[in-house]
Amino acid sequence: MNISFYLSLRHIQSKHKSGFVRTASLLSILGLSIGIAALLITLFILNGFERVISEKITEIDGHIRIKHFLNEPLNPSEYELDKKLLDNNSFSQGMFIQRPALLRKGQLAEGVIIEGMNSVDLNFIDKLLVEGSSDLSHKEVIVGQRLAELYKIKLNDKVTLFDLSTIYKNRKRFMQFSVKGIFNSGMTEFDKSSIYIKIEDAKNLFEMDEQISGYILRLKNVSDLDNINKLINSNISYPLMSMSWKEKNRALYKWLKVQRWPILFIFGLITLVAIVNIVSSLLMIIIDKTKQIGLLSAIGMPRRKIKEIFLIKGLIIGFFGTSIGSLIAVILAFLQNNYKIIGVPEDIYFMNFIPIDIDFKQILMISFISLIVSSLVSYWPSSRSSKIPPSEALKYE
Repeated sequence: MNISFYLSLRHIQSKHKSGFVRTASLLSILGLSIGIAALLITLFILNGFERVISEKITEIDGHIRIKHFLNEPLNPSEYELDKKLLDNNSFSQGMFIQRPALLRKGQLAEGVIIEGMNSVDLNFIDKLLVEGSSDLSHKEVIVGQRLAELYKIKLNDKVTLFDLSTIYKNRKRFMQFSVKGIFNSGMTEFDKSSIYIKIEDAKNLFEMDEQISGYILRLKNVSDLDNINKLINSNISYPLMSMSWKEKNRALYKWLKVQRWPILFIFGLITLVAIVNIVSSLLMIIIDKTKQIGLLSAIGMPRRKIKEIFLIKGLIIGFFGTSIGSLIAVILAFLQNNYKIIGVPEDIYFMNFIPIDIDFKQILMISFISLIVSSLVSYWPSSRSSKIPPSEALKYE
């Protein structure tokens, strides 16, 4: 075994009556562990928030929507979109009708947004259902839980939908529906205003014949979003437009990206303080071991080897601190994801608990940076140790 490595371990495991060296080393490891754990848990929480919010939005809105530039109805055969879209296997696509309407139950009325879709395209809502079924038949509707609570709507209740464009006309268009399901997306405003019906019923209600509002695309691989969006835009022209969920929710997406940096900066500083603490710990250990350093120099140990002792000690502290901190972060993430220990208000955060997504690439990156910085900050105190004159060290009491 390398003599420098052996002496470094002996110092850390020292059972000297004062116990100073061991205590200083353990406190440095503990401080670094807490800093690394805090930084990694912060990163995991940010990962979880981004994933859950992205999934909720894309489940409801799809990844890409193609529609008229002025939100006018369009005829698929006029633009031959079916042929262009069906040639691509990177996504599934379905037609939708989206129009404003007035929902009425008894004397109560509320403005809503109707989403008319084919039954197969409504499979996504199965994950969001709290009651009933997503298998819609003729004149059946699925409503949001917030809307149901507000107007005391229950399964099999009758509600009437009015086409808002005819509300002030002599001939009003309306249809009565039976409530087949109630969903909860976690997004309060969406749950209060969105309802789903079959696309055939939507065509009848709004007298759209063969027209639709557009296409909704769901990607098989989310990482292909930008490339597929560019491909679609190159195959369509005005008055059609393609809009991804990131473009539609630009403000939210930008917030998700921007808020990451100040949070990481703050918790990064906590970790940095813990790493700098290694310097003070090593300096105090050097002072405590000055006499031993003098003895080693007196018996002929090269200065380089003495320097290595404290450099290796700093690396050992960095390694154990980083490893323990990473393990703590993974264990806490596992407990939170499985037992949902920490909850949050669903109407604010779109979820009822804090999701934590473990990213092993981030663990490796933070660990690597931590070890590099630990070795760098250990260099100065280790250099100081090799410059202590033996004659002065042996006088040290």
